[in-house]
Amino acid sequence: MRIAVMGAGAVGGYFGARLAAAGQNVAFIARGRHLEAMRKEGLKVKSIHGDLHIRSLFTSDPEDIGPVDLILFCVKSYDTEEAAAKLAPMVGEKTVILSLQNGVDNPDKIAALWSKARTLAGVVYLGALVSAPGVIEHSAGGRIVLGDLDGEASGGAKRAQQIFSDAQIPCAVSAEIRKVMWAKLVWNAPFCALSCLARATVKEIVESDSLRKLAADCMDEVKEAARCAGLELGSSIVEETFNFSRGLGDFKPSMLQDLEAGKPLEYEALNGIIVSLLSREGKKAPINETCYAVLKFLDHKIRAGRVK
Repeated sequence: MRIAVMGAGAVGGYFGARLAAAGQNVAFIARGRHLEAMRKEGLKVKSIHGDLHIRSLFTSDPEDIGPVDLILFCVKSYDTEEAAAKLAPMVGEKTVILSLQNGVDNPDKIAALWSKARTLAGVVYLGALVSAPGVIEHSAGGRIVLGDLDGEASGGAKRAQQIFSDAQIPCAVSAEIRKVMWAKLVWNAPFCALSCLARATVKEIVESDSLRKLAADCMDEVKEAARCAGLELGSSIVEETFNFSRGLGDFKPSMLQDLEAGKPLEYEALNGIIVSLLSREGKKAPINETCYAVLKFLDHKIRAGRVK
């Protein structure tokens, strides 16, 4: 099985390394200092499940890899369309592309270029970060739920699930993957935004009366946006999300990690989409609107080089 990881950051690097350690032929696409470090020293993963040190093909050019069976698509949401257009050298007749990204619309953007038939959506439950160039620290989780966009349990989904399971990576196939993606957004929208705006960990948000109230109101807006998209998330989703969050401790959500590293923010995919969907229905999203506006300001400062 030939596998390519498009975007070898915390998510792509962790799962790619686990697959490589299990004997799969995995190539990694990255850039910058992270790529340079991996080329020189390999990819190092410091994990609660045991450390790994992977030597493989690390490149910035898909042409160096050629056609593969499975692509783990792990770039940030704002790079989805540009990165998807670069996949051509790695896409063969039977290639499957699995999106392991935040947000709910990235798989559709990939499918618009490469078809629904070869596109899978995935939801990741992972606490990890790139702690230094070439080094990933894994502190929690490591589970994947994946599925076809139309709800069918295709051969591609089942094969991908088997590949992960064979590598001892917990993975399940869901016939309701869109609902699973929206349930993850119930967490991402408030916790990523509030962690940036308040410079707070998950534990600090959960334990703060004021921030917890903002998070709950934000979740309610996400639930309403899901209804606009034709999905009902259920009355217990908010409490379930807080219960899950209490087990994460002092974890820093990915957007706060990006802010502290001076990297662009995924505010469009996590908060902007809520504002947009509710606006189309003539509804307000005051919490997400505020988060979106402030994060957009911060993102512009980052892109202008004024946030370190």
